[in-house]
Amino acid sequence: MKYGIIGAGAMGYRYGVMLQENAGVDVDFIDTWEPNVAKVREQGSVDVARDHQNHHVVPINIYYPEEYQGHPDVWIVFKKQMQLADELKRDASLFHEDQYVFAAMNGMGHFEKIAQYFPENHIIGGTAMIATVLNGPGTVDFMGPKGSEAMHMSKYAGHIDTTTKQVMADFKAADLNPIWSDNFMGMCMSKVVFNAVTNSLCTMFEIQMGQFIEYPGVKDMATQMFNEAYDACERAGIKLIETRQEEIDSVETVSRAYKYHYPSMYQDFSKGRPTEVDYINGYIAKIGREHDYVCRVHEFVTHEVHLAEMMRQYRHPEIPVAEK
Repeated sequence: MKYGIIGAGAMGYRYGVMLQENAGVDVDFIDTWEPNVAKVREQGSVDVARDHQNHHVVPINIYYPEEYQGHPDVWIVFKKQMQLADELKRDASLFHEDQYVFAAMNGMGHFEKIAQYFPENHIIGGTAMIATVLNGPGTVDFMGPKGSEAMHMSKYAGHIDTTTKQVMADFKAADLNPIWSDNFMGMCMSKVVFNAVTNSLCTMFEIQMGQFIEYPGVKDMATQMFNEAYDACERAGIKLIETRQEEIDSVETVSRAYKYHYPSMYQDFSKGRPTEVDYINGYIAKIGREHDYVCRVHEFVTHEVHLAEMMRQYRHPEIPVAEK
C-alpha cells in the first residue's frame, strides 16, 4: 500500500522513514512548515540519526498540501493537537472515501476532528512509546536502540478489516512492533495517563527523563497521579489496557531506557510553543469532572504547566556577576 504522512515532524519522519526503509513501501510526506520543506528539497533528503549517531540521508518526497496530487491508501497523521483542525481543513481536498487514516498523536481530542473527514470505520488509532526529536528543519533523531520501538493499534469503530490488517503487517515489517488491542479507549487512555506523569513533570522542571527518575519520590508521585487518573477512568467506564501497577513500573523502565530524552511537551515548551497539557492532564481532569470526580492533582499540574508557559515572558539573560 501507499502511505501519506501528514506532518513531517519528529514522529512523522520516524514512521515514514521506517516504513520506507524497512518495509519498502511508497511514502509521501505532506508538511506546511516552510523551513522544513525548503531544507528537505535543498538537500533532497532528510538527515536521520539514532541516539545522535550514525547520521545518514534518506531521500524522501515532500509536498505542500496545495501541490500534492497523489492518492495514498492510508494517511498517517502526526500533528500537535492545537494545530490539527487547521491542518485538516487545509488538507481536505486530498481526502477520498476509499482512504483510511492512522493517528497516534499525544493526548486526546484528535479522533473527533479526524472523524469529520473520514468514515469512523476507516480510522485506526494508535499509541506509540517511541521517543523522537526533530533537531531542526530536515533533520531528525530516533531515540532508543533498534528494536526498542513499541506501539499499540486499535479501530476507532467497527471490526478489524483487510486494510487494517495490512497496515499492521506493514508496521511490523517497518520494525515499529505494533500490538493489536480491541479496547480503543483503554489503549488511548493508558498512554495519556503515562504522559500525564512523565511529560508534564519533566516539562515543569525542564529535565530529561533520566534526571527525572533519579528523584527518590518519583514512584510516590506517579502512584498518586495514576491512582487519580484510574479512578476517573473507572467512573467513566474506561478500562485501561495496563494495570495501575504496570503503569507505575513503566515510568522507571521507560525513563531509564530513554534517559537522555526530553519529552515532546518539553520540546514545545523550550521553543516557546504552547504545550498539549490541556489534551493530557486537562483531558483526565475533564473526564473526572464529567463523572463527579475532581482530579485535583491533574488540575493543579495543568495550571502549573500553563503558569510555566506564561513565566517565559519574564525570563531574562543572566547578568554576569562583577569580579571582585
